[in-house]
Order: sequence, then C-alpha cells, then structure tokens
Amino acid sequence: MIRYEMRPDTADDNQRLIEGVFAELASKAPEGISYASFRLGDGVTFVHVGQMAEGAALTDFPAFQEFQKGFGERAAGAPDANEAKIIGSYGFGS
Repeated sequence: MIRYEMRPDTADDNQRLIEGVFAELASKAPEGISYASFRLGDGVTFVHVGQMAEGAALTDFPAFQEFQKGFGERAAGAPDANEAKIIGSYGFGS
C-alpha cells in the first residue's frame, strides 16, 4: 500500500497517468496482478493498493513507467509505502 500527496497543480495530471495504467492493464489483462488506486477527498492524496504474484510487476508496463517518470516533481513529498495484509474484503472492486 502506498500513500502520497501531490501538489494541487499536478493532482489531475497524476490521475490521468494512473488512468493510463489501468487502461493498459485492462487491455493486456495480466495474470497475478490485483491493483486499485484511490484519490482521497482532499483531491491531492492518492492511495494505491496492490497485490502481485511472484514474478508479476507493474514496472513491466509502459504506462506505469510513464506514471513513475517525473513523480518526484509532481509530488508534494515522499510516498509512504507499507506492507499490508488483507484481513477480509467483501465485494471489493466489483
């Protein structure tokens, strides 16, 4: 799980880049990747939650590479990455 804040002037561009990642994932339908992104109510905070099977990586996708380019220039600070374990979910993502 990764949480970070964008500068107000770059938040919409960040969302557009994230949407590009999901468009590529939808078109390629890779195995072993579960991934969700959220834009919080303040409009500048983003949370990404992902689960990758061994050998699966978002960094293999050009759209994700594009999202990572210039991230530090768009961000208001460093991202906070934490490992998280699913306790349970119901209808998540459906």
